[in-house]
Amino acid sequence: MLHLRRLAARRLAAGTPAVVVTVDLALGSAPREAGTRMLVDAEGVHGTIGGGHLELKAIAEAKAMLREAQAGAASPASTLPRTRHYPLGPALGQCCGGAVTLGYAPLDAAALAAWPEPEPRFFLQLYGAGHVGRAIAPLDVRVDWIDERENEFPERFFEESDAPWPAHIRKVCVDAVEAEVEEAPPGAFYLVLTHRHDLDLKIAMAVLERGDFAFCGLIGSKTKRARFRHRFEVRGIARESIERLTCPIGIEGIEGKEPEVIAAAVVAQLLLVASTLRPQRAGGHAASTPEIAAPVREPQPDA
Repeated sequence: MLHLRRLAARRLAAGTPAVVVTVDLALGSAPREAGTRMLVDAEGVHGTIGGGHLELKAIAEAKAMLREAQAGAASPASTLPRTRHYPLGPALGQCCGGAVTLGYAPLDAAALAAWPEPEPRFFLQLYGAGHVGRAIAPLDVRVDWIDERENEFPERFFEESDAPWPAHIRKVCVDAVEAEVEEAPPGAFYLVLTHRHDLDLKIAMAVLERGDFAFCGLIGSKTKRARFRHRFEVRGIARESIERLTCPIGIEGIEGKEPEVIAAAVVAQLLLVASTLRPQRAGGHAASTPEIAAPVREPQPDA
């Protein structure tokens, strides 16, 4: 959603005609929640309101509106905005069983102003610009991506984007990377995936000493965890913090050592933890001591 809204802003700035399709109301079992948006322009469709017959109908409606405006048959102001209500089962033959009301509006300043910047699911400090780090970095959260090696960062992420990097990623290239731990907000997520064990140790130690993390993941094996644990104990780090370190990283049952496979397992784990913490945060409870599932992946290559 962050990427989609910023794409819409670029389209508007360039004067590209487009239609914003919004889920205004979602009742019962619907494919997407209210507030979900999709952008339709002459180049194609960006984002999704849930796929299936509903989305095909929405795309056809939006494209018809664009054609009408382009042909001069009607101005965007006269054809838009409009709404359509779809009972998903009776009208479209979808098995969801719910009902959805879609709104169609021209992409203009008012539509963009009504399109809120989505709140990031969490803040992530990602240490290491290696293969696994590159696969994780585009995750749609606020990311500080940290490495001491300038040449390891990619030049761009998305070929279709005008910007080389997504706006939600901040590159941090410094020598003493472990010092960046203190710059994170309370309740941050940390992933330690660097190219050196000694650097992994410094960063993980700084995170555990700080103690107020929501998640701290370290790439590596159970053997690496045991060796690091001894170092942490010698340093006098609280046992509670040590127990909350996740190493190996990634959810259970996903086999494979390819960077993309490891990244998929880790991203799923981060989202699972974030979903667990969301009710706690809504209720005003501290997010610094969540229950983290025991590590299950072994072994893992260094990032």
